[in-house]
Amino acid sequence: MTKQTRLFKKSLLAVTITLASSQAMAAGFQLNAQSATGIGRAFAGDAVIADNASVMARNPAAMALFDSVELSLGFESITSMIEVSDATYTSLGNGNVPVSVADTDDVGDTSIAPNIHLIVPVNEKFAWGVNAYSNFGTKTEFESDYTATEYGGLTDVMSINFGLAGSYRLNDQWSFGAGLDLIYGQGTMKRTASSTLPMVGGMALVDVDKADGWAVGFNLGTVYELDENNRFGFAYRYSPELTAEDDKGQEITLPLPDMAEFSGFHKIEDTKFAVHYSVQWIGWGAFDQIDFDNLQGSPLGSSYVKQYQWQDGWHYAIGGTYYLNNTWTLRTGYMYDTSAQDELTSISVPDSDRQWFSAGLTYHIDDKSNIDFGFTYLLGDDVQVNESTVVGVELSSVSATTHADAILMGLQYSRSF
Repeated sequence: MTKQTRLFKKSLLAVTITLASSQAMAAGFQLNAQSATGIGRAFAGDAVIADNASVMARNPAAMALFDSVELSLGFESITSMIEVSDATYTSLGNGNVPVSVADTDDVGDTSIAPNIHLIVPVNEKFAWGVNAYSNFGTKTEFESDYTATEYGGLTDVMSINFGLAGSYRLNDQWSFGAGLDLIYGQGTMKRTASSTLPMVGGMALVDVDKADGWAVGFNLGTVYELDENNRFGFAYRYSPELTAEDDKGQEITLPLPDMAEFSGFHKIEDTKFAVHYSVQWIGWGAFDQIDFDNLQGSPLGSSYVKQYQWQDGWHYAIGGTYYLNNTWTLRTGYMYDTSAQDELTSISVPDSDRQWFSAGLTYHIDDKSNIDFGFTYLLGDDVQVNESTVVGVELSSVSATTHADAILMGLQYSRSF
């Protein structure tokens, strides 16, 4: 095995472990942060609105809606606010007697996710585009003296999606597109056995630090234009199952979800108002378990299966845009985001059904350039968590109530050439 191959597989190992355990801003570990305009309308209609180049991140076919070169660049800040309360911890070391765990409300953090999108029409039929944006960019960290250390620890993950896409306009109504995704990820994952566990107390269960790597996916899309004020978009994104091996021969297999999205946009004739909406399916049902093989130095044994048994998720979003005048455009949106978790839950992934309350605006500098701002408050639900570590026998368990809210803000500059 070459040095480059070992580095690649080690990197994927780190990224897949961290993704599986990170707190993200949508159900499961999905993150929506491709554009400030999307944040300002809860991503309602984002697979077809096409008000700037960031649309190619949701639907490559929408590039056909532009007749000039389009550039968008910006960033999003993601602040997670995570509470773990009313927790009790039991282990073999304390005779399985429940021990109260102090409440914590400082598990979350703030991450910055930059993005850039460029669309280049070739002629009336063809366009191509490139982009880079973050799919994941968040962090959770429990204090080192947290009682249930094997369920807390540190998770810090970031990924960047480098995309290349093309579109083809078949006629006045139909356009099609396809894209290739090259994904770079970097992550840190640390878990330690609780000091109360006999024989293994204080031992590292997982210790992956600042590893990086690459993976490949693709996306397809189509747009149907009823007329200049009404259009629909559909997009599908394929995510592969990842099997990785580090330089010590440890292997991990992680299934990732495919996604499909339908969007509509309707500008009401002779008014300044438009309504738009999206329904997105996320195939979290494929995320049934993570397989660890050839583990070395871990008290979990050489092979270990972490069960998740997630369920498919859905996003339902609706929004409105008000074209106030030539200088200002106002938008708002609401999304209901269903939890990926079913019967199995986790304090390191405080997942729940979520509501997105969003607002944003565009300031048109001139007829070729503008600045966008978007804001979302994401409200989660209280979830009763019961989690255990079983290797032949139950080594420990934790029960708690988790709650995760978040604030997303985006700023973006767009220009036509």
